[in-house]
Amino acid sequence: MTPFILLGLYSVALVASSLLGGRLPSYFAMTHTRTQLAMSFVSGIMLGIAFLHLLPHALSASSGEHGISTTMTWTVFGLVIMLLLLRLLHFHQPDYPGHPSSCHHDHADDVVVVDAAAPVGWHGVLVGLVFHTFIDGMALGAAMVGAPFRQDDTILGLGIFTAILLHKPLDAMSLSALMKAGGVTRGAQRLANLVFALVCPLGAVVVYLLLAGAGGLRDVTLAPVLAFSAGAFICIALGDLLPEVQFHSHDRIKLTLMFLVGIAIAYLVEWASPQHSHTLGGVAGL
Repeated sequence: MTPFILLGLYSVALVASSLLGGRLPSYFAMTHTRTQLAMSFVSGIMLGIAFLHLLPHALSASSGEHGISTTMTWTVFGLVIMLLLLRLLHFHQPDYPGHPSSCHHDHADDVVVVDAAAPVGWHGVLVGLVFHTFIDGMALGAAMVGAPFRQDDTILGLGIFTAILLHKPLDAMSLSALMKAGGVTRGAQRLANLVFALVCPLGAVVVYLLLAGAGGLRDVTLAPVLAFSAGAFICIALGDLLPEVQFHSHDRIKLTLMFLVGIAIAYLVEWASPQHSHTLGGVAGL
């Protein structure tokens, strides 16, 4: 199986995952606790993928005397850009009206109080999520490109794909619920969710085709793209998902366990990859 065909299969699964997430509020009662557990789990996976997969591969793909410092600079750049998107557009709201974005917390006793007057800015959420999911696609596309990856690895990019696959339903659920609360028609909700679902595969295919056909330029651009994506993943996990989760002291044991399970899965995915051994060797040789 070629990397491009595998990327196509990943893309189909990601679109299905996003569309399903947009319909979850209609079919499945995502209670506040369940949503917090899902956020903890996804945070662990994204953090694990960033440190165990994206950064090592970025370092392995970097070259030159200042390869390591350049890679880390792009990592910080990715983190800062994602932080600015989060702060300016307020788009990443994994819960939904009635729980997440429309409630505030009394942190003294961890009581959730619904704020009926909270604004429902689904336009900003949609724009922000489009930027965010395109960056996810960049990470997946770069992971499928080749050196330092072996073209015959049939689980190429599996770790990044897993993190995105589990994360997209939360984003789609947030968008659909916010649009519903804003009085948007069901048809418009479905159209917005379809557009959102297609952005990540589009970003992945565009980056893959650009890097795969870049020749020598690929060696210069691959490491920055991977490092930038790592910074974005780290920002989402530590700067967006976990700060919301940490306030729920009544479920701290369950939430912590789910976070650790996510980290463990990210580690197992990377450890089981045929790329694992030669990637580490490439990093050690820098």
